[in-house]
Amino acid sequence: MKYDHMAFQVSDIDRSIEFYTKKLGFRLRSKSVTQETEEICAFLESGDAVIELLQDMSSPFKKQEIKKPYCPHFCIEIDDMKNGLESLKKNNIDIVKGPLEKKGEETWVYFADPDNNILEYIQWLKKK
Repeated sequence: MKYDHMAFQVSDIDRSIEFYTKKLGFRLRSKSVTQETEEICAFLESGDAVIELLQDMSSPFKKQEIKKPYCPHFCIEIDDMKNGLESLKKNNIDIVKGPLEKKGEETWVYFADPDNNILEYIQWLKKK
């Protein structure tokens, strides 16, 4: 078995593509419309991380409420939490919670996309 991708529902596919590409550095792999399912779909990638964004054309999407334990979420491993936090600040991305730390093991922070889909940056301090 091999990991393939994570999917989030979004209210505005173009706004979400802009968020993920311009603010988080993902690359747009593909975008398509499927009339049978009335969905717009986009695949974005950054390194080995792949995310699918889905917009339902038949009904509006209501933002979900952000609440603990921040699941589901999409976790992105980064090499330097300080740089990650600076990037979030520079791009006006609000932190939901963190940064948090398990002393000597890992540090992580939760943040959200425009539709309140939760993302996490994690830096492993102790290599797995």
